[in-house]
Amino acid sequence: MNNSRPKAKLSRALGIPLTPKCVKYFEKRPFPPGVHGRSRRKASDYQVRLLEKQRLRHQYNISEAQMRKAYEDAHRAEGKTGEAMVTLLERRLDAVVHRAGLARTIYQARQLVVHGHFIVDGKKVDRPGYRLRPGQIVEVKEKSRPKPPFQIAAAGAHLDGPTAPYLSTALEELRITVLRNPERKEVPVLCDEQLVVEFYAR
Repeated sequence: MNNSRPKAKLSRALGIPLTPKCVKYFEKRPFPPGVHGRSRRKASDYQVRLLEKQRLRHQYNISEAQMRKAYEDAHRAEGKTGEAMVTLLERRLDAVVHRAGLARTIYQARQLVVHGHFIVDGKKVDRPGYRLRPGQIVEVKEKSRPKPPFQIAAAGAHLDGPTAPYLSTALEELRITVLRNPERKEVPVLCDEQLVVEFYAR
């Protein structure tokens, strides 16, 4: 799912930097784009919930249909719907590839998955939304390993902190093992997921 709006502009509209490159643009102009960006009127409850939903959706670079499906699946699951929804999104193959440091951004992760560079438990998977389960192993295909994006990733260039505790990552071997499902507090997305639940439940 590609959004044609430039990432910096979209970041400012959502109030969060969507890529490392956007951070510096965002720091310079932290208000929404447009002439009235600095002096927007107080948002309605609907606008607040809509913005929160868009924030979550764009942090995972997914379509509205995929977002709604995650909500519906979470609604049927046990526990809090909002937390279950974030956990389901975090189990997407592209999100795991990004979180483990095998891609610089969620956009690059999606592209690498779509181009068929990954195998899950020995089988090629090219669907970014493939939902991983504990115990599954994600690896870069043998043929793809010498390619520059993976050589850069293997050197640890995309990691700016410790890797997610629910993943075991062997960067040099370009391999990820899913240890368990993530907990909401471990997922670094900026979102009040309860507002997203309220948006869909209305």
